Amino acid sequence: MALIRTNFYENVLMAFDTLRQHKLRSFLTILGVIIGTVTVIVIAAFVSGIDARVSKEIESFGTNSIYAFKFEPGFNFNPSMEERTRPPLTEEHANAIREQCVNCDYVSPFMSPVDFISGPFTERVNVRNKEIEMTNATVQGAASDYFLMGVTSLAEGRYFTAEEERRRANVAVIGVDVANTLFPRTNALDQNIQIEGRNYRVIGVLKEREIFLIGAEDPNNENKAVYLPFKTIKQLYPANEDCFIMATAKPGKMKEALEEMRTILRRERNLEYGKPDNFGVQTSDEIINQFGAITSGIFILMVAISSVGLLIGGIGVMNVMLVSVTERTKEIGVRKAIGAKRTDIVTQFLIEAATLTGIGGVMGILIGVLLSLLINLFLPTYIPLWAPIVGFCVSVGLGVVFGLLPAWKAARLDPIEALRYE
Repeated sequence: MALIRTNFYENVLMAFDTLRQHKLRSFLTILGVIIGTVTVIVIAAFVSGIDARVSKEIESFGTNSIYAFKFEPGFNFNPSMEERTRPPLTEEHANAIREQCVNCDYVSPFMSPVDFISGPFTERVNVRNKEIEMTNATVQGAASDYFLMGVTSLAEGRYFTAEEERRRANVAVIGVDVANTLFPRTNALDQNIQIEGRNYRVIGVLKEREIFLIGAEDPNNENKAVYLPFKTIKQLYPANEDCFIMATAKPGKMKEALEEMRTILRRERNLEYGKPDNFGVQTSDEIINQFGAITSGIFILMVAISSVGLLIGGIGVMNVMLVSVTERTKEIGVRKAIGAKRTDIVTQFLIEAATLTGIGGVMGILIGVLLSLLINLFLPTYIPLWAPIVGFCVSVGLGVVFGLLPAWKAARLDPIEALRYE
């Protein structure tokens, strides 16, 4: 056992000695391995960081939340024409769910004149405080149930009540950006804002919500939201019927609540048995899984691209090991003449190749970690434990795979011819 250990250490020392004698050649050899490993670490950190941040943001709207719209909620970036022309979900649909879904706790419809899927350049409703005007706020109506779901927090004031919604009270709960813009030097509570020429009293200001999944100017940014009671905004925009519905399931009843909502909506929309849904219903978990599938595809694509660097590094290792075999032909002959077996020679060159690429892997991991920490200053990154382990194992495995041919060539040398080699 001691002899095997000694031979292993000797082979590793030979590898380091080769690196020391041919510094530039060795560095150029493992450069592809370094680049490939760095790419894998950075991509893994970036994708994992984005995944964790998006999951956190979606979960901030409740892990027991269910969303319904006329097309699939979530990451539906390009709705089809059939989806766009579907009849809308309405307040009546939300009321039917509230009355009939026994596994739902709270149900709220949302309605806005703002087109939420058109992105940051969509037309908004101007909100004013006397001479101060805000052009990028998002005016929308919600039921008082929304504020009972536990997905929002107040910085000050209160939410509007079911009674205020019933009597169409002119009250508003606003996001922190709206409060800071319209009331830069005074408290927003009990102040009036003007929408479409009407006054609405501010009764609550929401706490600032971290945003990542959406841009600062996106209409879905709750920091720029102006919430009016649902019946109040219906009075302001009577022709607008298109609603987004959010519900919360009772604890442990997510699956039942989801199926109930789907059944109720199919019945309310007069869909015959066997016909596909002409609406979309999704849970928070389904949206997270949908995004996870997107990021997994991106990760696989980027790893495939980065594997080109590893392949180039592997070819470089094979090339330098073949040169090494030629340079050390006489040494190989001496070893075989004094009793070294083919397996000893193969082991020697495989260890040298694996050490060479392993060093490249370690350097790549260190650089990748530093780059990930740097990127974290601007975008979320998280380095999963498996990334450096896989990076190191792949780099060492690369040396073994691409070192096989040179090692086998060295092992097959005839000791007599090798000793004559000059």
